[in-house]
Amino acid sequence: MEATATLRFLKASPQKVRLVADLIRGKKVDEALSILRFTRKSSAKDLEKLLRSAVANAENSEAGVDTDDLVVSKIFVNEGPPAPMGRAYRIQKRKAHVTVHVSDEVKAVNERKGNGAPASAGSAPSKKPAKAGAPRRARAAAK
Repeated sequence: MEATATLRFLKASPQKVRLVADLIRGKKVDEALSILRFTRKSSAKDLEKLLRSAVANAENSEAGVDTDDLVVSKIFVNEGPPAPMGRAYRIQKRKAHVTVHVSDEVKAVNERKGNGAPASAGSAPSKKPAKAGAPRRARAAAK
């Protein structure tokens, strides 16, 4: 069972919000809420409210959900529009869109698809020849 909550047009830089979001990714909801409560970043308060909303969405969507077992399975921060659209606007006031997914299934947060091995795990790195338009030093080093 998975529930989501989305916060759009948060008046904060996505880069700064990602710093806080990385702290709670993969944590249990109780632990994530306590981390957010004591984090001294301005976006932590907004993320705490968003996480509480996601937990409430999980409770309302399915009756038999135990909130103690919920985990922050995914959280991601995207960029919003930088300024009023259609205006000549020099100063960028950055916005962020934040989405939180809570789930009762415990699985790897950044789970890879497939066999889990990197693509070039068994093969040796191949040396490509330098292109004809490359600088002379690069062509000499490739020989």
